[in-house]
Amino acid sequence: MKIEQIYTNCLSQGAYYIESNGEVAIIDPLREVQPYIDIAEKDKATIKYIFETHFHADFVSGHITLAEKTGAKIIYGPTAETNFESYIAKDNESFKLGNIEIIALHTPGHTLESTTYLLKNEEGKDYAIFSGDTLFIGDVGRPDLAQKGNITQEDLAGKLYDSLRTKIMVLNDDVIVYPAHGAGSACGKHMSKETVSTLGAQKESNYALRESLTKEQFIKEVTDGLLPPPDYFPLNVKLNKEGYDSIDAILEKGTKALSVQEFEEKANASGALILDVRHQFDFVKGFIPQSIFIGLNGTFAPWVGALIKDTEQPILLVTPVGKEEETITRLARVGFDNVLGYLKGGFESWLETKKEIDTLLSVEATVLETAILNEATVFDVRKPTEYDAEHIKDVKNVPLDYLNDYISVFPKNTDFYIHCAGGYRSVIAASILKSRGYHNVIDVAGGYKAIKQTGIKRVQLVV
Repeated sequence: MKIEQIYTNCLSQGAYYIESNGEVAIIDPLREVQPYIDIAEKDKATIKYIFETHFHADFVSGHITLAEKTGAKIIYGPTAETNFESYIAKDNESFKLGNIEIIALHTPGHTLESTTYLLKNEEGKDYAIFSGDTLFIGDVGRPDLAQKGNITQEDLAGKLYDSLRTKIMVLNDDVIVYPAHGAGSACGKHMSKETVSTLGAQKESNYALRESLTKEQFIKEVTDGLLPPPDYFPLNVKLNKEGYDSIDAILEKGTKALSVQEFEEKANASGALILDVRHQFDFVKGFIPQSIFIGLNGTFAPWVGALIKDTEQPILLVTPVGKEEETITRLARVGFDNVLGYLKGGFESWLETKKEIDTLLSVEATVLETAILNEATVFDVRKPTEYDAEHIKDVKNVPLDYLNDYISVFPKNTDFYIHCAGGYRSVIAASILKSRGYHNVIDVAGGYKAIKQTGIKRVQLVV
Protein backbone atom coordinates (compact mmCIF):
# COMPACT_ATOMS: atom_id res chain seq x y z
CA MET A 1 0.00 0.00 0.00
CA LYS A 2 1.20 3.47 -0.90
CA ILE A 3 -0.29 6.78 0.26
CA GLU A 4 1.10 10.04 -1.09
CA GLN A 5 -0.12 13.47 -0.06
CA ILE A 6 0.29 15.90 -2.95
CA TYR A 7 0.17 19.30 -1.27
CA THR A 8 -0.22 22.59 -3.14
CA ASN A 9 0.93 25.48 -0.96
CA CYS A 10 -0.73 28.22 -3.02
CA LEU A 11 -4.16 26.71 -2.29
CA SER A 12 -3.21 25.12 1.04
CA GLN A 13 -4.73 21.99 -0.51
CA GLY A 14 -3.97 18.31 -0.16
CA ALA A 15 -4.83 15.77 -2.85
CA TYR A 16 -4.10 12.09 -2.28
CA TYR A 17 -2.69 9.23 -4.34
CA ILE A 18 -3.45 5.77 -2.92
CA GLU A 19 -2.11 2.60 -4.56
CA SER A 20 -2.56 -1.08 -3.70
CA ASN A 21 -1.64 -4.07 -5.85
CA GLY A 22 -1.66 -2.07 -9.08
CA GLU A 23 -4.89 -0.17 -8.47
CA VAL A 24 -5.02 3.55 -7.66
CA ALA A 25 -7.51 5.94 -6.10
CA ILE A 26 -7.12 9.71 -6.28
CA ILE A 27 -8.84 11.87 -3.68
CA ASP A 28 -9.70 15.53 -4.41
CA PRO A 29 -7.44 16.02 -7.47
CA LEU A 30 -6.39 19.44 -8.73
CA ARG A 31 -7.46 20.58 -12.17
CA GLU A 32 -4.13 19.70 -13.81
CA VAL A 33 -4.22 15.90 -13.68
CA GLN A 34 -1.09 14.80 -15.53
CA PRO A 35 0.99 14.48 -12.32
CA TYR A 36 -1.38 11.77 -11.03
CA ILE A 37 -1.26 9.93 -14.34
CA ASP A 38 2.54 10.13 -14.34
CA ILE A 39 2.82 8.64 -10.84
CA ALA A 40 0.47 5.79 -11.76
CA GLU A 41 2.45 5.03 -14.91
CA LYS A 42 5.67 5.00 -12.89
CA ASP A 43 4.04 2.55 -10.46
CA LYS A 44 2.71 0.48 -13.40
CA ALA A 45 -0.72 0.94 -11.87
CA THR A 46 -4.23 1.82 -13.11
CA ILE A 47 -6.31 4.69 -11.73
CA LYS A 48 -9.59 3.02 -10.76
CA TYR A 49 -11.42 5.58 -8.61
CA ILE A 50 -11.58 9.34 -8.19
CA PHE A 51 -13.07 10.11 -4.78
CA GLU A 52 -14.44 13.59 -4.13
CA THR A 53 -15.04 14.54 -0.50
CA HIS A 54 -17.52 17.28 -1.50
CA PHE A 55 -18.17 19.97 -4.08
CA HIS A 56 -15.13 22.15 -3.52
CA ALA A 57 -15.61 25.91 -3.36
CA ASP A 58 -12.01 27.13 -3.22
CA PHE A 59 -10.65 25.34 -6.29
CA VAL A 60 -11.76 23.59 -9.46
CA SER A 61 -11.15 19.87 -9.10
CA GLY A 62 -9.69 17.69 -11.87
CA HIS A 63 -12.19 14.87 -11.48
CA ILE A 64 -13.85 15.23 -14.88
CA THR A 65 -10.64 15.51 -16.90
CA LEU A 66 -8.99 12.69 -14.97
CA ALA A 67 -11.99 10.44 -15.59
CA GLU A 68 -11.95 11.26 -19.30
CA LYS A 69 -8.23 10.47 -19.59
CA THR A 70 -8.15 7.30 -17.51
CA GLY A 71 -11.65 5.83 -17.50
CA ALA A 72 -11.68 5.97 -13.69
CA LYS A 73 -15.02 6.21 -11.91
CA ILE A 74 -15.90 9.47 -10.11
CA ILE A 75 -17.31 8.82 -6.63
CA TYR A 76 -19.29 11.32 -4.55
CA GLY A 77 -21.02 10.84 -1.22
CA PRO A 78 -24.76 10.59 -0.53
CA THR A 79 -27.08 13.40 -1.75
CA ALA A 80 -24.59 14.69 -4.36
CA GLU A 81 -26.04 15.56 -7.78
CA THR A 82 -23.83 16.14 -10.83
CA ASN A 83 -24.29 17.06 -14.50
CA PHE A 84 -21.72 14.45 -15.55
CA GLU A 85 -21.39 10.70 -15.12
CA SER A 86 -20.60 9.85 -11.51
CA TYR A 87 -21.36 7.23 -8.90
CA ILE A 88 -23.16 8.39 -5.76
CA ALA A 89 -22.03 6.21 -2.86
CA LYS A 90 -24.30 5.05 -0.09
CA ASP A 91 -23.35 5.71 3.52
CA ASN A 92 -20.87 3.01 4.66
CA GLU A 93 -20.52 1.64 1.13
CA SER A 94 -17.22 -0.15 0.56
CA PHE A 95 -14.91 0.12 -2.45
CA LYS A 96 -12.22 -2.48 -3.06
CA LEU A 97 -8.83 -1.14 -4.16
CA GLY A 98 -6.21 -3.83 -4.64
CA ASN A 99 -5.72 -5.41 -1.24
CA ILE A 100 -7.31 -2.59 0.73
CA GLU A 101 -10.78 -1.17 1.24
CA ILE A 102 -12.13 2.39 1.20
CA ILE A 103 -15.44 3.09 2.94
CA ALA A 104 -17.59 6.17 2.32
CA LEU A 105 -18.71 7.73 5.61
CA HIS A 106 -21.37 10.37 5.00
CA THR A 107 -20.36 13.32 7.21
CA PRO A 108 -22.63 16.28 6.32
CA GLY A 109 -22.02 19.65 7.92
CA HIS A 110 -19.47 21.54 5.87
CA THR A 111 -21.74 20.72 2.94
CA LEU A 112 -24.68 18.34 2.74
CA GLU A 113 -22.83 15.82 0.56
CA SER A 114 -19.55 15.98 2.53
CA THR A 115 -18.07 12.52 2.87
CA THR A 116 -15.07 11.19 4.76
CA TYR A 117 -13.29 8.17 3.27
CA LEU A 118 -12.06 5.54 5.72
CA LEU A 119 -9.17 3.39 4.51
CA LYS A 120 -8.84 -0.14 5.87
CA ASN A 121 -5.41 -1.68 5.32
CA GLU A 122 -4.50 -5.17 4.09
CA GLU A 123 -5.30 -6.60 7.52
CA GLY A 124 -8.74 -5.00 7.52
CA LYS A 125 -7.73 -2.52 10.24
CA ASP A 126 -8.95 1.10 10.23
CA TYR A 127 -5.81 2.89 9.06
CA ALA A 128 -6.61 6.44 7.88
CA ILE A 129 -9.40 8.87 7.09
CA PHE A 130 -9.43 11.34 4.22
CA SER A 131 -11.62 13.91 5.87
CA GLY A 132 -11.98 16.59 3.19
CA ASP A 133 -13.29 19.78 4.80
CA THR A 134 -15.09 17.94 7.60
CA LEU A 135 -12.06 17.70 9.91
CA PHE A 136 -8.88 19.71 9.60
CA ILE A 137 -5.78 19.62 11.74
CA GLY A 138 -6.78 21.98 14.56
CA ASP A 139 -10.16 22.93 13.13
CA VAL A 140 -13.29 21.82 11.30
CA GLY A 141 -14.89 23.03 8.08
CA ARG A 142 -16.93 26.21 8.01
CA PRO A 143 -20.68 25.49 7.90
CA ASP A 144 -21.85 28.54 5.95
CA LEU A 145 -20.97 27.64 2.35
CA ALA A 146 -23.87 25.32 1.53
CA GLN A 147 -26.80 27.28 2.93
CA LYS A 148 -29.85 26.90 0.69
CA GLY A 149 -33.59 27.23 1.16
CA ASN A 150 -34.37 27.06 4.86
CA ILE A 151 -31.02 25.48 5.81
CA THR A 152 -28.97 27.90 7.90
CA GLN A 153 -25.32 27.82 8.93
CA GLU A 154 -26.51 26.84 12.40
CA ASP A 155 -28.35 23.86 10.91
CA LEU A 156 -25.23 22.78 9.06
CA ALA A 157 -23.08 23.28 12.16
CA GLY A 158 -25.44 20.99 14.07
CA LYS A 159 -25.09 18.33 11.37
CA LEU A 160 -21.31 18.72 11.52
CA TYR A 161 -21.37 18.16 15.29
CA ASP A 162 -23.30 14.93 14.81
CA SER A 163 -21.08 13.77 11.96
CA LEU A 164 -17.91 14.26 13.97
CA ARG A 165 -19.23 12.44 16.99
CA THR A 166 -21.04 9.54 15.35
CA LYS A 167 -18.74 8.85 12.38
CA ILE A 168 -15.24 10.10 13.18
CA MET A 169 -14.62 10.37 16.93
CA VAL A 170 -15.76 6.76 17.40
CA LEU A 171 -12.73 5.56 15.41
CA ASN A 172 -9.50 4.48 17.11
CA ASP A 173 -7.03 7.14 18.22
CA ASP A 174 -4.24 5.76 16.00
CA VAL A 175 -6.22 6.41 12.81
CA ILE A 176 -4.29 8.88 10.63
CA VAL A 177 -6.11 12.08 9.61
CA TYR A 178 -5.47 13.37 6.08
CA PRO A 179 -7.44 16.62 5.54
CA ALA A 180 -8.11 18.53 2.33
CA HIS A 181 -6.59 21.80 3.59
CA GLY A 182 -4.09 23.36 5.95
CA ALA A 183 -3.31 26.83 7.30
CA GLY A 184 -4.05 29.62 4.84
CA SER A 185 -7.24 28.16 3.42
CA ALA A 186 -10.46 30.17 3.71
CA CYS A 187 -12.38 26.94 4.39
CA GLY A 188 -11.72 27.11 8.14
CA LYS A 189 -10.67 29.55 10.89
CA HIS A 190 -7.87 28.01 12.96
CA MET A 191 -6.17 25.41 10.81
CA SER A 192 -2.73 24.16 11.76
CA LYS A 193 0.31 24.40 9.51
CA GLU A 194 0.59 20.64 9.91
CA THR A 195 -1.05 18.67 7.10
CA VAL A 196 -1.35 15.27 8.79
CA SER A 197 -2.11 14.10 12.33
CA THR A 198 -3.77 11.27 14.22
CA LEU A 199 -7.31 11.22 15.48
CA GLY A 200 -6.07 10.83 19.05
CA ALA A 201 -3.93 13.97 18.75
CA GLN A 202 -6.90 15.86 17.36
CA LYS A 203 -9.14 14.75 20.20
CA GLU A 204 -6.61 16.26 22.58
CA SER A 205 -5.85 19.51 20.73
CA ASN A 206 -8.72 20.38 18.37
CA TYR A 207 -11.21 22.71 20.08
CA ALA A 208 -14.09 21.28 18.08
CA LEU A 209 -13.53 17.72 19.31
CA ARG A 210 -13.66 18.43 23.05
CA GLU A 211 -15.61 15.68 24.79
CA SER A 212 -17.35 18.22 27.04
CA LEU A 213 -18.57 20.35 24.13
CA THR A 214 -22.37 20.43 23.80
CA LYS A 215 -24.02 20.82 20.43
CA GLU A 216 -25.14 24.35 21.32
CA GLN A 217 -21.59 25.32 22.33
CA PHE A 218 -20.18 23.75 19.18
CA ILE A 219 -22.57 25.66 16.94
CA LYS A 220 -21.68 28.94 18.63
CA GLU A 221 -17.92 28.36 18.48
CA VAL A 222 -17.86 27.12 14.88
CA THR A 223 -20.02 29.96 13.54
CA ASP A 224 -18.49 32.76 15.64
CA GLY A 225 -16.24 35.16 13.75
CA LEU A 226 -16.81 33.69 10.28
CA LEU A 227 -15.79 36.18 7.60
CA PRO A 228 -17.76 36.28 4.35
CA PRO A 229 -16.46 33.70 1.86
CA PRO A 230 -14.70 35.00 -1.26
CA ASP A 231 -16.98 35.76 -4.20
CA TYR A 232 -15.44 33.07 -6.39
CA PHE A 233 -16.46 30.21 -4.05
CA PRO A 234 -19.99 29.65 -5.48
CA LEU A 235 -18.62 29.93 -9.01
CA ASN A 236 -16.13 27.13 -8.32
CA VAL A 237 -18.88 24.98 -6.79
CA LYS A 238 -20.89 25.44 -9.99
CA LEU A 239 -17.96 24.33 -12.16
CA ASN A 240 -17.32 21.31 -9.96
CA LYS A 241 -20.99 20.28 -10.16
CA GLU A 242 -21.69 21.06 -13.80
CA GLY A 243 -18.37 20.65 -15.60
CA TYR A 244 -15.64 22.76 -17.17
CA ASP A 245 -13.17 22.94 -20.05
CA SER A 246 -10.08 20.77 -19.82
CA ILE A 247 -6.88 22.37 -18.59
CA ASP A 248 -5.31 21.50 -21.97
CA ALA A 249 -7.83 23.70 -23.78
CA ILE A 250 -7.29 26.54 -21.30
CA LEU A 251 -3.53 26.39 -21.77
CA GLU A 252 -3.84 26.34 -25.55
CA LYS A 253 -6.05 29.42 -25.47
CA GLY A 254 -3.98 31.38 -22.94
CA THR A 255 -0.40 30.68 -23.97
CA LYS A 256 -0.40 33.17 -26.83
CA ALA A 257 2.72 35.30 -26.97
CA LEU A 258 1.75 38.87 -27.86
CA SER A 259 4.03 41.62 -29.08
CA VAL A 260 3.76 44.96 -27.32
CA GLN A 261 1.55 46.27 -30.13
CA GLU A 262 -0.67 43.17 -30.08
CA PHE A 263 -0.85 43.34 -26.28
CA GLU A 264 -2.01 46.97 -26.37
CA GLU A 265 -4.51 46.35 -29.16
CA LYS A 266 -6.02 43.36 -27.38
CA ALA A 267 -6.21 45.25 -24.08
CA ASN A 268 -8.03 48.15 -25.72
CA ALA A 269 -10.39 45.95 -27.74
CA SER A 270 -11.33 43.51 -24.99
CA GLY A 271 -11.29 45.61 -21.84
CA ALA A 272 -8.98 42.99 -20.38
CA LEU A 273 -7.47 43.36 -16.94
CA ILE A 274 -3.67 43.47 -17.10
CA LEU A 275 -2.38 41.17 -14.37
CA ASP A 276 1.30 41.50 -13.43
CA VAL A 277 2.57 38.44 -11.54
CA ARG A 278 6.24 39.35 -11.09
CA HIS A 279 7.83 39.80 -7.65
CA GLN A 280 6.64 42.87 -5.77
CA PHE A 281 10.21 44.23 -5.70
CA ASP A 282 10.20 44.34 -9.50
CA PHE A 283 6.65 45.65 -9.79
CA VAL A 284 7.17 48.76 -7.65
CA LYS A 285 10.09 49.85 -9.85
CA GLY A 286 7.93 49.97 -12.95
CA PHE A 287 4.77 48.53 -14.46
CA ILE A 288 2.28 49.06 -17.27
CA PRO A 289 -0.18 51.79 -16.23
CA GLN A 290 -3.50 50.45 -14.89
CA SER A 291 -2.11 46.96 -14.34
CA ILE A 292 -2.81 45.03 -11.14
CA PHE A 293 -0.14 43.19 -9.16
CA ILE A 294 -0.72 39.76 -7.65
CA GLY A 295 2.62 37.96 -7.47
CA LEU A 296 3.25 34.29 -8.08
CA ASN A 297 5.54 34.27 -5.04
CA GLY A 298 2.57 34.52 -2.64
CA THR A 299 -0.78 32.76 -2.29
CA PHE A 300 -1.52 33.82 -5.82
CA ALA A 301 -4.70 31.98 -6.82
CA PRO A 302 -6.74 32.70 -3.64
CA TRP A 303 -5.91 36.41 -3.89
CA VAL A 304 -6.97 36.45 -7.54
CA GLY A 305 -10.25 34.84 -6.49
CA ALA A 306 -10.80 37.26 -3.64
CA LEU A 307 -10.02 40.44 -5.56
CA ILE A 308 -11.10 39.88 -9.17
CA LYS A 309 -14.85 39.68 -8.91
CA ASP A 310 -15.70 38.00 -12.21
CA THR A 311 -14.16 34.65 -13.19
CA GLU A 312 -15.05 35.44 -16.83
CA GLN A 313 -13.02 38.66 -16.74
CA PRO A 314 -10.65 38.75 -19.76
CA ILE A 315 -7.05 38.78 -18.51
CA LEU A 316 -3.74 39.70 -20.14
CA LEU A 317 -0.60 38.60 -18.33
CA VAL A 318 2.75 40.16 -17.57
CA THR A 319 4.91 37.34 -16.21
CA PRO A 320 8.55 36.52 -15.62
CA VAL A 321 9.83 34.87 -18.80
CA GLY A 322 9.15 31.14 -18.60
CA LYS A 323 6.33 31.44 -16.05
CA GLU A 324 3.48 31.87 -18.52
CA GLU A 325 2.10 28.31 -18.39
CA GLU A 326 2.42 28.13 -14.60
CA THR A 327 0.46 31.36 -14.26
CA ILE A 328 -2.37 30.18 -16.52
CA THR A 329 -2.52 26.84 -14.69
CA ARG A 330 -2.74 28.49 -11.29
CA LEU A 331 -5.47 30.83 -12.52
CA ALA A 332 -7.42 27.87 -13.89
CA ARG A 333 -7.26 26.17 -10.49
CA VAL A 334 -9.72 28.77 -9.20
CA GLY A 335 -11.84 29.03 -12.34
CA PHE A 336 -10.23 32.02 -14.09
CA ASP A 337 -10.10 30.58 -17.60
CA ASN A 338 -10.33 33.67 -19.79
CA VAL A 339 -6.64 34.46 -20.32
CA LEU A 340 -6.19 36.07 -23.75
CA GLY A 341 -2.41 35.88 -23.88
CA TYR A 342 0.79 37.23 -22.34
CA LEU A 343 3.35 39.92 -23.10
CA LYS A 344 6.12 38.28 -25.11
CA GLY A 345 9.48 38.91 -23.49
CA GLY A 346 7.88 40.12 -20.27
CA PHE A 347 7.99 43.66 -18.92
CA GLU A 348 11.45 44.18 -20.41
CA SER A 349 9.93 44.17 -23.90
CA TRP A 350 7.61 46.98 -22.83
CA LEU A 351 10.58 48.99 -21.57
CA GLU A 352 12.43 48.49 -24.85
CA THR A 353 9.65 50.28 -26.74
CA LYS A 354 10.01 53.36 -24.46
CA LYS A 355 6.31 53.26 -23.73
CA GLU A 356 4.84 54.92 -20.66
CA ILE A 357 5.27 53.15 -17.35
CA ASP A 358 4.03 53.78 -13.83
CA THR A 359 5.87 53.25 -10.55
CA LEU A 360 4.86 52.78 -6.94
CA LEU A 361 6.50 54.72 -4.13
CA SER A 362 7.71 52.14 -1.59
CA VAL A 363 9.58 53.38 1.49
CA GLU A 364 11.50 51.75 4.32
CA ALA A 365 9.80 51.38 7.68
CA THR A 366 12.12 54.01 9.16
CA VAL A 367 10.56 56.61 6.86
CA LEU A 368 7.26 55.87 8.54
CA GLU A 369 8.66 57.27 11.79
CA THR A 370 8.84 60.78 10.43
CA ALA A 371 5.51 60.39 8.71
CA ILE A 372 3.80 59.35 11.95
CA LEU A 373 5.38 62.27 13.79
CA ASN A 374 3.74 64.45 11.16
CA GLU A 375 0.37 62.73 11.75
CA ALA A 376 0.37 60.78 8.50
CA THR A 377 -2.60 58.61 7.59
CA VAL A 378 -1.74 54.90 7.71
CA PHE A 379 -3.80 51.82 6.79
CA ASP A 380 -3.17 48.21 7.81
CA VAL A 381 -4.32 45.72 5.14
CA ARG A 382 -3.68 42.54 7.15
CA LYS A 383 -6.43 40.19 8.26
CA PRO A 384 -8.50 41.21 11.32
CA THR A 385 -6.93 38.43 13.40
CA GLU A 386 -3.45 39.76 12.66
CA TYR A 387 -4.55 43.30 13.38
CA ASP A 388 -6.25 42.33 16.63
CA ALA A 389 -3.12 40.57 17.87
CA GLU A 390 -0.91 43.64 17.43
CA HIS A 391 -1.09 46.84 15.43
CA ILE A 392 0.05 50.46 15.25
CA LYS A 393 -2.05 52.59 17.54
CA ASP A 394 -4.81 54.59 15.84
CA VAL A 395 -4.25 52.88 12.49
CA LYS A 396 -7.37 51.67 10.67
CA ASN A 397 -7.66 48.05 9.57
CA VAL A 398 -8.72 47.68 5.93
CA PRO A 399 -8.30 43.95 5.14
CA LEU A 400 -7.08 43.29 1.62
CA ASP A 401 -9.74 40.60 1.18
CA TYR A 402 -12.42 43.30 1.26
CA LEU A 403 -10.49 46.22 -0.24
CA ASN A 404 -13.16 46.71 -2.89
CA ASP A 405 -15.64 47.47 -0.12
CA TYR A 406 -13.38 50.04 1.56
CA ILE A 407 -12.29 52.16 -1.40
CA SER A 408 -14.17 55.21 -0.15
CA VAL A 409 -12.15 55.41 3.11
CA PHE A 410 -8.90 56.30 1.35
CA PRO A 411 -8.13 60.02 0.99
CA LYS A 412 -7.86 61.35 -2.55
CA ASN A 413 -5.91 64.54 -1.97
CA THR A 414 -3.32 63.71 0.70
CA ASP A 415 -0.60 61.08 0.85
CA PHE A 416 -1.31 57.94 2.86
CA TYR A 417 0.69 54.83 3.78
CA ILE A 418 -0.34 51.18 3.68
CA HIS A 419 1.34 48.13 5.14
CA CYS A 420 0.73 44.41 5.57
CA ALA A 421 2.82 41.79 7.38
CA GLY A 422 5.74 41.47 4.96
CA GLY A 423 5.12 43.63 1.89
CA TYR A 424 3.31 41.33 -0.54
CA ARG A 425 -0.30 42.25 0.24
CA SER A 426 0.36 45.98 0.56
CA VAL A 427 1.72 46.09 -3.00
CA ILE A 428 -1.39 44.27 -4.22
CA ALA A 429 -3.53 46.86 -2.45
CA ALA A 430 -1.45 49.76 -3.74
CA SER A 431 -1.69 48.51 -7.33
CA ILE A 432 -5.47 48.31 -7.11
CA LEU A 433 -5.67 51.78 -5.60
CA LYS A 434 -3.36 53.24 -8.27
CA SER A 435 -5.48 51.67 -11.00
CA ARG A 436 -8.42 53.58 -9.55
CA GLY A 437 -6.66 56.92 -9.50
CA TYR A 438 -5.14 56.94 -6.00
CA HIS A 439 -1.63 58.06 -6.96
CA ASN A 440 -1.03 59.33 -3.43
CA VAL A 441 -0.59 55.84 -1.97
CA ILE A 442 2.76 54.91 -0.39
CA ASP A 443 3.78 51.33 0.34
CA VAL A 444 5.78 50.43 3.47
CA ALA A 445 8.36 47.89 2.32
CA GLY A 446 8.75 44.87 4.58
CA GLY A 447 5.43 45.55 6.28
CA TYR A 448 4.75 45.11 9.97
CA LYS A 449 7.75 42.83 10.38
CA ALA A 450 10.02 45.71 9.34
CA ILE A 451 8.04 48.20 11.42
CA LYS A 452 8.59 46.12 14.55
CA GLN A 453 12.30 45.76 13.89
CA THR A 454 12.86 49.52 13.81
CA GLY A 455 12.01 49.86 17.49
CA ILE A 456 10.41 53.23 16.78
CA LYS A 457 8.94 54.47 20.03
CA ARG A 458 6.27 56.47 18.25
CA VAL A 459 4.89 53.22 16.86
CA GLN A 460 2.80 52.03 19.78
CA LEU A 461 1.82 48.41 19.70
CA VAL A 462 -1.48 47.28 21.17
CA VAL A 463 -1.60 43.61 22.18
